[in-house]
Amino acid sequence: QVQLVESGGGLVQAGDSLRLSCAASGGSFSDYGMGWFRQAPGKEREFVGAITWSSSQTYYTQSVKGRFTISRDNAKRMLYLQMNSLKPEDTAVYYCAANVDYGMGYVYFSDREKYDYWGQGTQVTVSS
Repeated sequence: QVQLVESGGGLVQAGDSLRLSCAASGGSFSDYGMGWFRQAPGKEREFVGAITWSSSQTYYTQSVKGRFTISRDNAKRMLYLQMNSLKPEDTAVYYCAANVDYGMGYVYFSDREKYDYWGQGTQVTVSS
C-alpha cells in the first residue's frame, strides 16, 4: 500500500512562491509516475502536472507552464511542486498522486483515472 502525504501549502500573496512536497511511503516510489492535481471550491479536480518515474519527462497544464516546476528525488521518496508567480486563480487544494503502470504522454498523465494512489491534499490560498 502506498501512502502519500502533501505538505507546504499556505496563504500567500499574488506573485509569491511556494514549494509543495509529497512524501511517499510503501510501494516502489522510483517506479511510479507522479502527478499533481488541484481542486478549487465548486470545481472538478484538475491536472496540474506530472513527472515520469525517471524524471525524463514532465507535463504541465497550460495555465501553469513557465511558473510551476515538478521534480522528484527517488532516493528520498519525495515529489515536489515549485510554484512561482502565484495567482489568485491558483487557489485550491493540491493533491499528489501515483501511477503504477509506466504510462507516458500528456494525455495519459492528465487523466486522473490513471492514478492509483492519492494524498489527502494541502491547501494553497493566493490573495490578490
